[in-house]
Amino acid sequence: MSTFEKPGFLAIELDGAGWDGADLARAVLAAESAGFHAATFTDAPAPGRANALQRAAFAGPVTHTIALVPEVDTAHTEPFHVSTQLASLDYVSGGRAGWIATASDASGAAAAVGRVSVTGEALGQEAAASIEVSRRLWDSWEDDAVIRDVATGRYIDVDKLHYVDFQTPAGFSGAGYSVKGPSIIPRPLQGQLPVLVPASLLGDVPADAVDAVLVSAPAAELLAAEVRDVRARVGASVAVIAELDVVLDARGQAAAARDAAFDGGRAAFAGSAAGLTDFLSDLLRAADGVRLHPASLFVDLEELGRLVLPELRRRGALRPVVQDGTFRGLLGLERPASRYATVSAAAAGTGK
Repeated sequence: MSTFEKPGFLAIELDGAGWDGADLARAVLAAESAGFHAATFTDAPAPGRANALQRAAFAGPVTHTIALVPEVDTAHTEPFHVSTQLASLDYVSGGRAGWIATASDASGAAAAVGRVSVTGEALGQEAAASIEVSRRLWDSWEDDAVIRDVATGRYIDVDKLHYVDFQTPAGFSGAGYSVKGPSIIPRPLQGQLPVLVPASLLGDVPADAVDAVLVSAPAAELLAAEVRDVRARVGASVAVIAELDVVLDARGQAAAARDAAFDGGRAAFAGSAAGLTDFLSDLLRAADGVRLHPASLFVDLEELGRLVLPELRRRGALRPVVQDGTFRGLLGLERPASRYATVSAAAAGTGK
């Protein structure tokens, strides 16, 4: 058996499940049963379609171990609402929520929510600002702000709610805004949800503002090198997650014969389950985790659960699935204290 200094984790993209509740439940439960550590939900806003966050929220009560990580766009959404909806997802999932913060320049995405399209350098600035607003709002309730004091009729200790006082910085390319706060719901169970961004946003979004980076490459043989390059840029405290399209030999049909409409900018693997297992074993020595994008969700998920994940576990390449765990725990992150609790404690200590 190969030895791994630090076993990794696997995530799977569930967009192929569609938006019907029964199909979504079937997909996320199959992914959890197969032993995936996280499920992600791609977003493409369109009239009549449940967005990624809504689909993740639907999956929360029906699952028990798998982390639920929707993509939520930062260019065409209101940061205050994004923050509160993600905090709610953390509650319905029992602390298993995360956020892939994206920044779309698609005019269709803007039109779906009635906003002007954002392009160029404004995209990264919108993402950085939205992440900062969300983090401040998650901290705006101290952990013990809810007191439920029946004798006095007080539900909240208002001294433990804080204004976030955010203002977009000078030179902000988009329409500037401010957020006063506090949030309208208590602090998330994890304190701070893990925030993931595509590597393309690094620079505009500082590495110390995120918990993980999604890394792609134009070809599978270049992926490990790209992972190592990004790790050198972000340091050891930020998880690096490789992106991989997958089509497997399945149901008597060779991978090459199956119709796979892949994203041309992402590394792709086509072949046998054994070949993919070897490839992932090597890749997980460089990456903290890998997100798989199956060509056909239910067909490839069947092969992944039956042949790939069990063998990766036998080799010691994967972390165990933890009952009642959190997404922060999966990423090796401690639960942080609220920044405002630290400030208020210091003020109390000085009598101010």
